[in-house]
Amino acid sequence: MNRIDWLVLILILSGIIAYGLYKSRTEKNLDGYFLSNRSMPWYLILLSVMGTQASAITFLSAPGQAFTDGMRFVQYYFGLPLAMIVICISFVPLFSKLKVYTAYEFLEQRFNLNTRVFTSFLFLLSRGLSTGISIYAPAIILSSLFGWNIYLTNILMGGLLIIYTVSGGAKAVAYTQQLQLAIIFVGMIIAAYMIVHLLPNGVGFTDALKISGSSGKLNVITTGLSSKGFNWNDKYNLFSGIIGGFFLALSYFGTDQSQVGRYLTAKNDKESKVGLLMNGLVKVPMQFGILLIGALLFTFYQFTRQPIFFNQVVHEQLLQSSEKNNALQLENTYNQINQQKQQVLAHWNDNTLLAKQQLQQLNNQAADVKNNYQQLLQKAGINGDTNDTNYIFLRFVIDYLPHGLVGLLIAIIFLASWGSIAAALNSLAATSVIDFHLRFKKSATDMPANFDDALSKYHISKYYTLAWGIFCIVIAEFVIGMGSLIEAVNVLGSLFYGVILGIFLVAFYMKQIKGNAVFWAAILSEVVVVLVFVLNKYNIIGISFLWLNVIGALLVMLLGLLFQYIFSIRQPV
Repeated sequence: MNRIDWLVLILILSGIIAYGLYKSRTEKNLDGYFLSNRSMPWYLILLSVMGTQASAITFLSAPGQAFTDGMRFVQYYFGLPLAMIVICISFVPLFSKLKVYTAYEFLEQRFNLNTRVFTSFLFLLSRGLSTGISIYAPAIILSSLFGWNIYLTNILMGGLLIIYTVSGGAKAVAYTQQLQLAIIFVGMIIAAYMIVHLLPNGVGFTDALKISGSSGKLNVITTGLSSKGFNWNDKYNLFSGIIGGFFLALSYFGTDQSQVGRYLTAKNDKESKVGLLMNGLVKVPMQFGILLIGALLFTFYQFTRQPIFFNQVVHEQLLQSSEKNNALQLENTYNQINQQKQQVLAHWNDNTLLAKQQLQQLNNQAADVKNNYQQLLQKAGINGDTNDTNYIFLRFVIDYLPHGLVGLLIAIIFLASWGSIAAALNSLAATSVIDFHLRFKKSATDMPANFDDALSKYHISKYYTLAWGIFCIVIAEFVIGMGSLIEAVNVLGSLFYGVILGIFLVAFYMKQIKGNAVFWAAILSEVVVVLVFVLNKYNIIGISFLWLNVIGALLVMLLGLLFQYIFSIRQPV
Protein backbone atom coordinates (compact mmCIF):
# COMPACT_ATOMS: atom_id res chain seq x y z
CA MET A 1 0.00 0.00 0.00
CA ASN A 2 1.26 3.47 -0.87
CA ARG A 3 0.28 6.89 0.44
CA ILE A 4 -2.89 7.11 -1.70
CA ASP A 5 -4.14 3.77 -0.30
CA TRP A 6 -3.40 4.88 3.24
CA LEU A 7 -5.18 8.18 2.67
CA VAL A 8 -8.30 6.44 1.31
CA LEU A 9 -8.24 3.90 4.14
CA ILE A 10 -7.83 6.47 6.92
CA LEU A 11 -10.42 8.88 5.49
CA ILE A 12 -13.08 6.19 5.12
CA LEU A 13 -12.52 4.61 8.54
CA SER A 14 -12.25 7.87 10.46
CA GLY A 15 -15.31 9.24 8.63
CA ILE A 16 -17.37 6.18 9.55
CA ILE A 17 -16.34 6.41 13.21
CA ALA A 18 -17.14 10.13 13.38
CA TYR A 19 -20.50 9.63 11.67
CA GLY A 20 -21.42 6.76 13.98
CA LEU A 21 -20.53 8.65 17.15
CA TYR A 22 -22.42 11.71 15.92
CA LYS A 23 -25.54 9.68 15.17
CA SER A 24 -25.28 7.70 18.40
CA ARG A 25 -26.15 10.68 20.61
CA THR A 26 -29.02 9.33 22.62
CA GLU A 27 -30.37 9.08 26.13
CA LYS A 28 -27.88 7.35 28.40
CA ASN A 29 -30.08 4.45 29.41
CA LEU A 30 -30.59 0.81 28.44
CA ASP A 31 -33.19 1.64 25.79
CA GLY A 32 -30.82 4.05 24.13
CA TYR A 33 -27.66 1.92 24.39
CA PHE A 34 -29.13 -1.45 23.41
CA LEU A 35 -32.25 -0.60 21.36
CA SER A 36 -31.67 2.92 20.03
CA ASN A 37 -34.86 4.00 21.83
CA ARG A 38 -36.83 1.74 19.44
CA SER A 39 -36.80 4.41 16.75
CA MET A 40 -35.34 2.80 13.59
CA PRO A 41 -37.23 2.70 10.23
CA TRP A 42 -37.43 -0.48 8.14
CA TYR A 43 -34.59 0.37 5.75
CA LEU A 44 -32.18 0.82 8.66
CA ILE A 45 -33.43 -2.47 10.07
CA LEU A 46 -32.66 -4.11 6.71
CA LEU A 47 -29.18 -2.62 6.51
CA SER A 48 -28.45 -3.39 10.14
CA VAL A 49 -29.57 -7.03 9.83
CA MET A 50 -27.52 -7.47 6.64
CA GLY A 51 -24.53 -5.64 8.09
CA THR A 52 -24.57 -7.79 11.21
CA GLN A 53 -24.55 -11.00 9.19
CA ALA A 54 -22.15 -9.79 6.49
CA SER A 55 -18.92 -9.60 8.45
CA ALA A 56 -15.37 -9.32 7.15
CA ILE A 57 -15.51 -13.10 6.93
CA THR A 58 -18.17 -12.79 4.21
CA PHE A 59 -16.10 -10.52 1.99
CA LEU A 60 -12.70 -11.99 2.82
CA SER A 61 -13.43 -15.71 2.94
CA ALA A 62 -16.44 -16.22 0.62
CA PRO A 63 -14.53 -15.49 -2.63
CA GLY A 64 -11.85 -17.91 -1.46
CA GLN A 65 -14.54 -20.49 -0.66
CA ALA A 66 -15.84 -20.27 -4.26
CA PHE A 67 -12.28 -20.28 -5.62
CA THR A 68 -11.51 -23.59 -3.93
CA ASP A 69 -14.90 -25.35 -3.68
CA GLY A 70 -17.10 -23.60 -6.21
CA MET A 71 -20.31 -21.63 -5.67
CA ARG A 72 -22.34 -24.42 -4.07
CA PHE A 73 -22.01 -22.62 -0.74
CA VAL A 74 -24.82 -20.29 -1.92
CA GLN A 75 -27.29 -23.15 -1.31
CA TYR A 76 -26.64 -22.63 2.39
CA TYR A 77 -28.87 -19.53 2.11
CA PHE A 78 -31.79 -21.10 0.23
CA GLY A 79 -33.82 -21.65 3.39
CA LEU A 80 -33.41 -18.04 4.54
CA PRO A 81 -36.40 -16.45 2.73
CA LEU A 82 -38.73 -19.08 4.20
CA ALA A 83 -37.30 -18.45 7.66
CA MET A 84 -37.98 -14.71 7.32
CA ILE A 85 -41.67 -15.41 6.70
CA VAL A 86 -41.98 -17.62 9.79
CA ILE A 87 -40.15 -15.09 11.95
CA CYS A 88 -42.45 -12.30 10.80
CA ILE A 89 -45.50 -14.42 11.65
CA SER A 90 -44.47 -15.84 15.02
CA PHE A 91 -41.40 -14.14 16.48
CA VAL A 92 -41.64 -10.43 15.69
CA PRO A 93 -45.23 -9.82 16.93
CA LEU A 94 -44.52 -11.48 20.28
CA PHE A 95 -41.20 -9.72 20.91
CA SER A 96 -42.73 -6.40 19.89
CA LYS A 97 -45.78 -6.89 22.13
CA LEU A 98 -43.72 -7.82 25.20
CA LYS A 99 -41.26 -4.93 24.71
CA VAL A 100 -38.34 -7.17 25.63
CA TYR A 101 -34.67 -6.19 25.54
CA THR A 102 -33.57 -9.74 24.70
CA ALA A 103 -35.34 -12.73 23.16
CA TYR A 104 -34.64 -14.80 26.26
CA GLU A 105 -36.76 -12.71 28.65
CA PHE A 106 -39.82 -14.31 27.07
CA LEU A 107 -38.60 -17.80 27.98
CA GLU A 108 -38.84 -17.15 31.70
CA GLN A 109 -42.44 -16.00 31.29
CA ARG A 110 -43.28 -19.05 29.18
CA PHE A 111 -41.23 -21.67 31.05
CA ASN A 112 -39.01 -20.87 34.02
CA LEU A 113 -35.77 -19.18 35.04
CA ASN A 114 -33.64 -22.28 34.36
CA THR A 115 -34.70 -22.41 30.72
CA ARG A 116 -34.06 -18.71 30.25
CA VAL A 117 -30.59 -18.91 31.79
CA PHE A 118 -29.60 -22.04 29.87
CA THR A 119 -30.71 -20.59 26.53
CA SER A 120 -28.96 -17.29 27.26
CA PHE A 121 -25.80 -19.20 28.16
CA LEU A 122 -25.87 -21.14 24.86
CA PHE A 123 -26.22 -17.87 22.98
CA LEU A 124 -23.39 -16.19 24.88
CA LEU A 125 -21.10 -19.16 24.29
CA SER A 126 -21.82 -19.49 20.57
CA ARG A 127 -21.80 -15.77 19.80
CA GLY A 128 -18.73 -15.10 21.93
CA LEU A 129 -16.75 -17.81 20.14
CA SER A 130 -17.87 -16.77 16.65
CA THR A 131 -17.13 -13.11 17.36
CA GLY A 132 -13.60 -14.12 18.26
CA ILE A 133 -13.30 -15.65 14.79
CA SER A 134 -14.68 -12.42 13.31
CA ILE A 135 -11.97 -10.39 15.05
CA TYR A 136 -9.34 -12.68 13.57
CA ALA A 137 -10.58 -12.00 10.02
CA PRO A 138 -9.53 -8.32 9.73
CA ALA A 139 -6.36 -9.07 11.70
CA ILE A 140 -5.36 -11.27 8.76
CA ILE A 141 -5.20 -8.14 6.59
CA LEU A 142 -2.73 -6.22 8.72
CA SER A 143 -0.68 -9.34 9.32
CA SER A 144 -0.45 -10.04 5.58
CA LEU A 145 0.26 -6.45 4.59
CA PHE A 146 3.01 -5.73 7.07
CA GLY A 147 4.20 -9.11 8.27
CA TRP A 148 3.02 -8.35 11.79
CA ASN A 149 2.70 -11.04 14.40
CA ILE A 150 -0.88 -12.32 14.10
CA TYR A 151 -1.32 -12.60 17.86
CA LEU A 152 -0.40 -8.96 18.48
CA THR A 153 -2.49 -7.93 15.48
CA ASN A 154 -5.54 -9.62 17.02
CA ILE A 155 -5.05 -7.52 20.16
CA LEU A 156 -4.73 -4.31 18.10
CA MET A 157 -7.82 -5.00 15.99
CA GLY A 158 -9.85 -6.12 18.97
CA GLY A 159 -8.85 -3.05 20.95
CA LEU A 160 -9.97 -0.68 18.19
CA LEU A 161 -13.30 -2.49 17.89
CA ILE A 162 -13.89 -2.35 21.64
CA ILE A 163 -13.39 1.42 21.68
CA TYR A 164 -15.71 1.81 18.71
CA THR A 165 -18.47 -0.35 20.19
CA VAL A 166 -18.30 0.81 23.81
CA SER A 167 -18.57 4.42 22.68
CA GLY A 168 -21.58 4.13 20.41
CA GLY A 169 -24.09 1.44 21.33
CA ALA A 170 -26.91 0.20 19.09
CA LYS A 171 -27.58 3.52 17.37
CA ALA A 172 -23.98 3.89 16.22
CA VAL A 173 -24.09 0.31 14.92
CA ALA A 174 -27.30 0.90 12.94
CA TYR A 175 -26.32 4.20 11.33
CA THR A 176 -22.74 3.26 10.50
CA GLN A 177 -23.89 0.01 8.91
CA GLN A 178 -25.98 2.09 6.53
CA LEU A 179 -22.87 3.76 5.14
CA GLN A 180 -20.72 0.66 5.47
CA LEU A 181 -22.93 -1.47 3.26
CA ALA A 182 -23.20 1.24 0.61
CA ILE A 183 -19.40 1.48 0.41
CA ILE A 184 -19.06 -2.31 0.54
CA PHE A 185 -21.44 -2.91 -2.39
CA VAL A 186 -19.71 -0.30 -4.52
CA GLY A 187 -16.31 -1.77 -3.71
CA MET A 188 -17.27 -5.36 -4.49
CA ILE A 189 -18.80 -4.32 -7.84
CA ILE A 190 -15.54 -2.53 -8.66
CA ALA A 191 -13.54 -5.62 -7.68
CA ALA A 192 -15.64 -7.85 -9.98
CA TYR A 193 -15.23 -5.37 -12.83
CA MET A 194 -11.46 -5.22 -12.33
CA ILE A 195 -11.12 -9.02 -12.42
CA VAL A 196 -12.84 -9.18 -15.81
CA HIS A 197 -11.01 -6.05 -17.02
CA LEU A 198 -7.62 -7.59 -16.22
CA LEU A 199 -8.30 -10.76 -18.24
CA PRO A 200 -6.38 -11.08 -21.54
CA ASN A 201 -7.69 -9.37 -24.65
CA GLY A 202 -10.50 -11.32 -26.24
CA VAL A 203 -11.53 -12.98 -22.97
CA GLY A 204 -14.72 -11.45 -21.62
CA PHE A 205 -17.19 -12.07 -18.84
CA THR A 206 -18.95 -14.91 -20.70
CA ASP A 207 -15.64 -16.61 -21.47
CA ALA A 208 -14.64 -16.32 -17.82
CA LEU A 209 -17.84 -18.05 -16.76
CA LYS A 210 -17.29 -20.86 -19.28
CA ILE A 211 -13.77 -21.49 -18.03
CA SER A 212 -14.69 -21.44 -14.34
CA GLY A 213 -17.77 -23.54 -15.09
CA SER A 214 -15.72 -26.17 -16.91
CA SER A 215 -13.66 -26.56 -13.74
CA GLY A 216 -16.74 -27.04 -11.57
CA LYS A 217 -16.71 -23.61 -9.94
CA LEU A 218 -20.26 -22.67 -11.01
CA ASN A 219 -21.86 -25.60 -9.19
CA VAL A 220 -24.66 -23.42 -7.84
CA ILE A 221 -27.17 -26.29 -7.61
CA THR A 222 -26.08 -29.70 -6.35
CA THR A 223 -28.41 -32.39 -5.02
CA GLY A 224 -26.09 -34.64 -3.03
CA LEU A 225 -27.68 -37.58 -4.83
CA SER A 226 -25.70 -40.36 -6.46
CA SER A 227 -26.12 -44.01 -7.41
CA LYS A 228 -25.45 -44.82 -3.75
CA GLY A 229 -28.29 -42.59 -2.58
CA PHE A 230 -28.22 -39.29 -0.70
CA ASN A 231 -24.89 -38.19 0.76
CA TRP A 232 -25.68 -36.88 4.24
CA ASN A 233 -22.07 -35.77 4.63
CA ASP A 234 -22.25 -33.45 1.61
CA LYS A 235 -21.98 -30.01 3.22
CA TYR A 236 -23.78 -27.91 0.64
CA ASN A 237 -26.58 -29.16 -1.55
CA LEU A 238 -30.17 -28.25 -2.39
CA PHE A 239 -31.72 -30.33 0.39
CA SER A 240 -29.33 -29.41 3.19
CA GLY A 241 -29.58 -25.77 2.10
CA ILE A 242 -33.37 -25.57 2.07
CA ILE A 243 -34.02 -27.74 5.14
CA GLY A 244 -30.88 -27.34 7.26
CA GLY A 245 -30.44 -23.75 6.11
CA PHE A 246 -34.05 -22.98 7.03
CA PHE A 247 -33.58 -24.24 10.59
CA LEU A 248 -30.26 -22.41 10.93
CA ALA A 249 -31.65 -19.12 9.56
CA LEU A 250 -34.77 -19.45 11.71
CA SER A 251 -32.61 -19.79 14.80
CA TYR A 252 -30.07 -17.14 13.82
CA PHE A 253 -32.57 -14.43 12.89
CA GLY A 254 -35.29 -15.50 15.30
CA THR A 255 -33.38 -16.31 18.50
CA ASP A 256 -29.82 -14.96 18.23
CA GLN A 257 -29.72 -11.67 20.13
CA SER A 258 -27.19 -10.18 17.70
CA GLN A 259 -30.01 -10.25 15.10
CA VAL A 260 -33.05 -9.95 17.35
CA GLY A 261 -31.46 -6.85 18.85
CA ARG A 262 -31.31 -5.29 15.38
CA TYR A 263 -35.04 -5.50 14.67
CA LEU A 264 -36.06 -4.73 18.24
CA THR A 265 -34.76 -1.23 17.50
CA ALA A 266 -37.62 -0.69 15.02
CA LYS A 267 -40.39 1.87 15.55
CA ASN A 268 -42.98 -0.92 15.45
CA ASP A 269 -43.38 -4.52 14.35
CA LYS A 270 -44.39 -3.48 10.83
CA GLU A 271 -41.00 -1.83 10.31
CA SER A 272 -39.30 -4.97 11.68
CA LYS A 273 -41.24 -7.24 9.33
CA VAL A 274 -40.54 -5.18 6.22
CA GLY A 275 -36.83 -5.04 7.04
CA LEU A 276 -36.64 -8.81 7.59
CA LEU A 277 -38.65 -9.70 4.48
CA MET A 278 -36.45 -7.44 2.36
CA ASN A 279 -33.42 -9.17 3.84
CA GLY A 280 -34.88 -12.49 2.70
CA LEU A 281 -35.14 -11.14 -0.85
CA VAL A 282 -31.74 -9.49 -0.98
CA LYS A 283 -29.44 -11.90 0.88
CA VAL A 284 -29.34 -14.78 -1.63
CA PRO A 285 -28.51 -12.58 -4.68
CA MET A 286 -25.95 -10.68 -2.58
CA GLN A 287 -24.18 -13.88 -1.53
CA PHE A 288 -24.38 -15.21 -5.08
CA GLY A 289 -22.58 -12.08 -6.30
CA ILE A 290 -19.82 -12.36 -3.68
CA LEU A 291 -19.23 -16.02 -4.50
CA LEU A 292 -19.25 -15.21 -8.22
CA ILE A 293 -16.26 -12.94 -7.59
CA GLY A 294 -14.39 -16.02 -6.36
CA ALA A 295 -15.36 -18.01 -9.46
CA LEU A 296 -14.18 -15.15 -11.70
CA LEU A 297 -10.99 -14.94 -9.68
CA PHE A 298 -10.38 -18.63 -10.42
CA THR A 299 -10.52 -17.87 -14.15
CA PHE A 300 -8.22 -14.88 -13.71
CA TYR A 301 -5.53 -17.06 -12.15
CA GLN A 302 -5.74 -19.53 -15.03
CA PHE A 303 -4.27 -16.82 -17.25
CA THR A 304 -1.95 -15.30 -14.67
CA ARG A 305 0.85 -16.67 -12.51
CA GLN A 306 -0.91 -18.12 -9.50
CA PRO A 307 1.00 -18.16 -6.20
CA ILE A 308 1.56 -21.62 -4.81
CA PHE A 309 0.47 -20.15 -1.48
CA PHE A 310 -1.57 -16.96 -1.20
CA ASN A 311 -0.45 -16.16 2.35
CA GLN A 312 2.76 -14.36 1.44
CA VAL A 313 3.97 -14.02 5.03
CA VAL A 314 3.88 -17.78 5.65
CA HIS A 315 5.44 -18.44 2.23
CA GLU A 316 8.41 -16.22 3.06
CA GLN A 317 8.80 -17.95 6.42
CA LEU A 318 9.07 -21.29 4.62
CA LEU A 319 11.71 -19.92 2.26
CA GLN A 320 13.80 -18.97 5.29
CA SER A 321 13.50 -22.42 6.87
CA SER A 322 15.48 -25.64 6.42
CA GLU A 323 12.91 -26.73 3.81
CA LYS A 324 13.75 -23.84 1.46
CA ASN A 325 15.10 -26.02 -1.38
CA ASN A 326 12.11 -28.36 -1.32
CA ALA A 327 9.78 -25.36 -1.26
CA LEU A 328 11.50 -23.78 -4.28
CA GLN A 329 11.33 -27.07 -6.18
CA LEU A 330 7.59 -27.37 -5.55
CA GLU A 331 7.04 -23.74 -6.50
CA ASN A 332 8.94 -24.26 -9.75
CA THR A 333 6.78 -27.30 -10.58
CA TYR A 334 3.66 -25.30 -9.75
CA ASN A 335 4.74 -22.45 -12.05
CA GLN A 336 5.35 -24.90 -14.91
CA ILE A 337 1.82 -26.26 -14.50
CA ASN A 338 0.48 -22.69 -14.60
CA GLN A 339 2.33 -22.09 -17.86
CA GLN A 340 0.81 -25.24 -19.33
CA LYS A 341 -2.66 -23.98 -18.34
CA GLN A 342 -2.08 -20.79 -20.27
CA GLN A 343 -1.00 -22.76 -23.34
CA VAL A 344 -4.17 -24.86 -23.15
CA LEU A 345 -6.34 -21.75 -22.79
CA ALA A 346 -4.70 -20.19 -25.84
CA HIS A 347 -6.40 -22.94 -27.90
CA TRP A 348 -9.68 -22.90 -25.94
CA ASN A 349 -11.89 -22.03 -28.90
CA ASP A 350 -10.16 -24.49 -31.25
CA ASN A 351 -11.22 -27.61 -29.36
CA THR A 352 -13.16 -26.68 -26.27
CA LEU A 353 -13.87 -30.23 -25.11
CA LEU A 354 -10.21 -31.27 -25.26
CA ALA A 355 -9.15 -28.01 -23.62
CA LYS A 356 -11.59 -28.63 -20.75
CA GLN A 357 -10.17 -32.09 -20.15
CA GLN A 358 -6.58 -30.87 -20.24
CA LEU A 359 -7.36 -27.93 -17.96
CA GLN A 360 -9.02 -30.24 -15.43
CA GLN A 361 -6.00 -32.55 -15.44
CA LEU A 362 -3.62 -29.64 -14.90
CA ASN A 363 -5.74 -28.26 -12.05
CA ASN A 364 -5.67 -31.68 -10.40
CA GLN A 365 -1.88 -31.77 -10.76
CA ALA A 366 -1.64 -28.28 -9.28
CA ALA A 367 -3.82 -29.33 -6.34
CA ASP A 368 -1.48 -32.28 -5.64
CA VAL A 369 1.57 -30.00 -5.69
CA LYS A 370 -0.13 -27.54 -3.38
CA ASN A 371 -1.05 -30.35 -1.00
CA ASN A 372 2.62 -31.36 -0.87
CA TYR A 373 3.52 -27.74 -0.20
CA GLN A 374 1.12 -27.56 2.77
CA GLN A 375 2.62 -30.75 4.17
CA LEU A 376 6.00 -29.07 3.85
CA LEU A 377 4.72 -26.16 5.97
CA GLN A 378 3.81 -28.59 8.73
CA LYS A 379 7.14 -30.38 8.43
CA ALA A 380 9.01 -27.08 8.73
CA GLY A 381 7.00 -26.16 11.84
CA ILE A 382 5.84 -22.83 10.42
CA ASN A 383 3.88 -20.73 12.90
CA GLY A 384 0.94 -18.99 11.29
CA ASP A 385 -2.13 -19.69 9.20
CA THR A 386 -1.24 -22.61 6.93
CA ASN A 387 -4.61 -22.58 5.15
CA ASP A 388 -4.71 -19.84 2.52
CA THR A 389 -8.42 -19.86 1.55
CA ASN A 390 -8.94 -16.59 3.45
CA TYR A 391 -6.05 -14.86 1.65
CA ILE A 392 -6.98 -15.46 -2.00
CA PHE A 393 -9.14 -12.38 -2.54
CA LEU A 394 -6.89 -10.23 -0.37
CA ARG A 395 -3.80 -11.22 -2.37
CA PHE A 396 -5.52 -10.27 -5.63
CA VAL A 397 -6.49 -6.87 -4.21
CA ILE A 398 -2.94 -6.13 -3.06
CA ASP A 399 -1.17 -7.42 -6.18
CA TYR A 400 -3.40 -6.25 -9.03
CA LEU A 401 -5.70 -3.37 -8.12
CA PRO A 402 -4.54 0.20 -8.75
CA HIS A 403 -3.58 2.47 -5.89
CA GLY A 404 -6.58 3.96 -4.20
CA LEU A 405 -8.73 0.93 -4.94
CA VAL A 406 -6.47 -1.17 -2.73
CA GLY A 407 -7.17 1.22 0.14
CA LEU A 408 -10.90 1.13 -0.67
CA LEU A 409 -11.10 -2.68 -0.66
CA ILE A 410 -9.07 -2.96 2.54
CA ALA A 411 -11.40 -0.37 4.11
CA ILE A 412 -14.39 -2.43 3.01
CA ILE A 413 -13.16 -5.49 4.86
CA PHE A 414 -12.53 -3.39 7.96
CA LEU A 415 -15.99 -1.81 7.72
CA ALA A 416 -17.66 -5.18 7.41
CA SER A 417 -15.85 -6.45 10.46
CA TRP A 418 -16.65 -3.36 12.52
CA GLY A 419 -20.35 -3.51 11.71
CA SER A 420 -20.84 -7.18 12.53
CA ILE A 421 -18.53 -7.30 15.56
CA ALA A 422 -20.01 -4.13 17.05
CA ALA A 423 -23.50 -5.62 16.77
CA ALA A 424 -22.29 -8.89 18.29
CA LEU A 425 -20.58 -7.20 21.25
CA ASN A 426 -23.66 -5.06 21.79
CA SER A 427 -25.86 -8.17 21.88
CA LEU A 428 -23.48 -10.03 24.19
CA ALA A 429 -23.53 -7.12 26.61
CA ALA A 430 -27.33 -6.82 26.39
CA THR A 431 -27.84 -10.49 27.21
CA SER A 432 -25.32 -10.37 30.06
CA VAL A 433 -26.93 -7.29 31.62
CA ILE A 434 -30.62 -8.18 31.09
CA ASP A 435 -30.61 -11.95 31.50
CA PHE A 436 -27.97 -12.28 34.21
CA HIS A 437 -26.81 -9.09 35.93
CA LEU A 438 -30.16 -7.40 36.45
CA ARG A 439 -32.05 -10.67 36.83
CA PHE A 440 -29.92 -11.93 39.73
CA LYS A 441 -29.44 -8.62 41.58
CA LYS A 442 -32.96 -7.85 42.72
CA SER A 443 -32.59 -6.86 46.36
CA ALA A 444 -31.21 -3.52 47.47
CA THR A 445 -28.57 -5.23 49.58
CA ASP A 446 -27.07 -6.82 46.48
CA MET A 447 -26.39 -3.58 44.63
CA PRO A 448 -25.30 0.03 45.07
CA ALA A 449 -27.93 2.45 46.28
CA ASN A 450 -28.11 4.13 42.90
CA PHE A 451 -28.21 0.93 40.90
CA ASP A 452 -31.73 1.55 39.66
CA ASP A 453 -30.66 4.80 38.09
CA ALA A 454 -30.70 4.59 34.31
CA LEU A 455 -27.23 6.15 34.10
CA SER A 456 -25.75 3.48 36.36
CA LYS A 457 -27.20 0.68 34.22
CA TYR A 458 -25.88 2.45 31.14
CA HIS A 459 -22.33 2.46 32.50
CA ILE A 460 -22.59 -1.17 33.62
CA SER A 461 -23.60 -2.07 30.06
CA LYS A 462 -20.42 -0.47 28.78
CA TYR A 463 -18.33 -2.51 31.23
CA TYR A 464 -19.93 -5.71 29.96
CA THR A 465 -19.22 -4.65 26.38
CA LEU A 466 -15.58 -4.14 27.33
CA ALA A 467 -15.42 -7.54 29.08
CA TRP A 468 -16.86 -9.39 26.10
CA GLY A 469 -14.49 -7.58 23.78
CA ILE A 470 -11.54 -8.85 25.80
CA PHE A 471 -13.00 -12.38 25.82
CA CYS A 472 -13.36 -12.33 22.03
CA ILE A 473 -9.76 -11.18 21.58
CA VAL A 474 -8.62 -14.17 23.62
CA ILE A 475 -10.69 -16.48 21.42
CA ALA A 476 -9.19 -14.90 18.29
CA GLU A 477 -5.75 -16.00 19.47
CA PHE A 478 -6.82 -19.66 19.36
CA VAL A 479 -8.51 -19.81 15.92
CA ILE A 480 -5.42 -19.31 13.78
CA GLY A 481 -5.13 -21.89 11.03
CA MET A 482 -8.69 -23.25 11.24
CA GLY A 483 -9.33 -23.01 7.50
CA SER A 484 -12.21 -21.23 5.75
CA LEU A 485 -13.53 -18.75 8.30
CA ILE A 486 -16.98 -18.46 6.75
CA GLU A 487 -17.39 -22.22 7.06
CA ALA A 488 -15.93 -22.33 10.59
CA VAL A 489 -18.42 -19.73 11.87
CA ASN A 490 -21.38 -21.63 10.44
CA VAL A 491 -20.19 -24.97 11.81
CA LEU A 492 -19.79 -23.39 15.24
CA GLY A 493 -23.27 -21.87 15.13
CA SER A 494 -24.81 -25.18 14.12
CA LEU A 495 -23.61 -26.76 17.36
CA PHE A 496 -25.97 -24.53 19.35
CA TYR A 497 -28.59 -22.97 17.08
CA GLY A 498 -30.72 -26.08 16.63
CA VAL A 499 -31.24 -26.55 20.38
CA ILE A 500 -31.94 -22.85 20.93
CA LEU A 501 -34.47 -22.89 18.11
CA GLY A 502 -36.12 -26.03 19.50
CA ILE A 503 -36.74 -24.26 22.81
CA PHE A 504 -38.46 -21.36 21.07
CA LEU A 505 -40.50 -23.65 18.80
CA VAL A 506 -41.79 -25.47 21.87
CA ALA A 507 -42.58 -22.10 23.47
CA PHE A 508 -44.58 -20.94 20.44
CA TYR A 509 -46.31 -24.06 19.21
CA MET A 510 -46.37 -26.73 21.95
CA LYS A 511 -48.27 -25.16 24.82
CA GLN A 512 -48.68 -28.44 26.68
CA ILE A 513 -44.94 -28.68 27.39
CA LYS A 514 -43.83 -26.95 30.59
CA GLY A 515 -40.57 -25.56 31.91
CA ASN A 516 -38.91 -28.60 33.53
CA ALA A 517 -39.60 -30.80 30.50
CA VAL A 518 -38.14 -28.39 27.95
CA PHE A 519 -35.16 -27.59 30.19
CA TRP A 520 -34.02 -31.21 30.49
CA ALA A 521 -34.89 -31.87 26.85
CA ALA A 522 -32.64 -28.98 25.80
CA ILE A 523 -29.71 -30.17 27.92
CA LEU A 524 -29.91 -33.74 26.60
CA SER A 525 -30.37 -32.51 23.01
CA GLU A 526 -27.25 -30.33 23.24
CA VAL A 527 -25.24 -33.31 24.47
CA VAL A 528 -26.50 -35.40 21.53
CA VAL A 529 -25.69 -32.65 18.98
CA VAL A 530 -22.14 -32.29 20.26
CA LEU A 531 -21.72 -36.08 20.27
CA VAL A 532 -22.93 -36.33 16.66
CA PHE A 533 -20.48 -33.58 15.67
CA VAL A 534 -17.55 -35.36 17.34
CA LEU A 535 -18.46 -38.72 15.79
CA ASN A 536 -18.71 -37.05 12.38
CA LYS A 537 -15.34 -35.34 12.83
CA TYR A 538 -13.69 -38.71 13.39
CA ASN A 539 -15.58 -40.22 10.42
CA ILE A 540 -17.51 -42.64 12.63
CA ILE A 541 -20.71 -41.32 11.09
CA GLY A 542 -21.21 -39.11 8.06
CA ILE A 543 -23.51 -36.12 8.36
CA SER A 544 -23.08 -32.49 7.27
CA PHE A 545 -23.04 -29.74 9.91
CA LEU A 546 -26.21 -28.11 8.51
CA TRP A 547 -28.24 -31.13 9.60
CA LEU A 548 -27.16 -30.52 13.21
CA ASN A 549 -29.63 -27.62 13.27
CA VAL A 550 -32.48 -29.93 12.29
CA ILE A 551 -31.41 -32.62 14.74
CA GLY A 552 -31.13 -30.17 17.64
CA ALA A 553 -34.51 -28.52 17.06
CA LEU A 554 -36.47 -31.75 16.51
CA LEU A 555 -34.82 -33.45 19.48
CA VAL A 556 -35.86 -30.68 21.86
CA MET A 557 -39.45 -30.94 20.64
CA LEU A 558 -39.63 -34.75 20.79
CA LEU A 559 -37.80 -35.09 24.10
CA GLY A 560 -39.89 -32.26 25.50
CA LEU A 561 -43.04 -34.27 24.78
CA LEU A 562 -41.49 -37.39 26.33
CA PHE A 563 -40.31 -35.65 29.50
CA GLN A 564 -43.61 -33.82 29.88
CA TYR A 565 -45.42 -37.15 29.74
CA ILE A 566 -43.04 -38.71 32.30
CA PHE A 567 -43.29 -35.73 34.67
CA SER A 568 -47.08 -35.64 34.39
CA ILE A 569 -47.60 -39.32 35.29
CA ARG A 570 -45.23 -38.97 38.26
CA GLN A 571 -47.24 -36.13 39.75
CA PRO A 572 -49.64 -37.20 42.53
CA VAL A 573 -53.32 -37.19 41.61
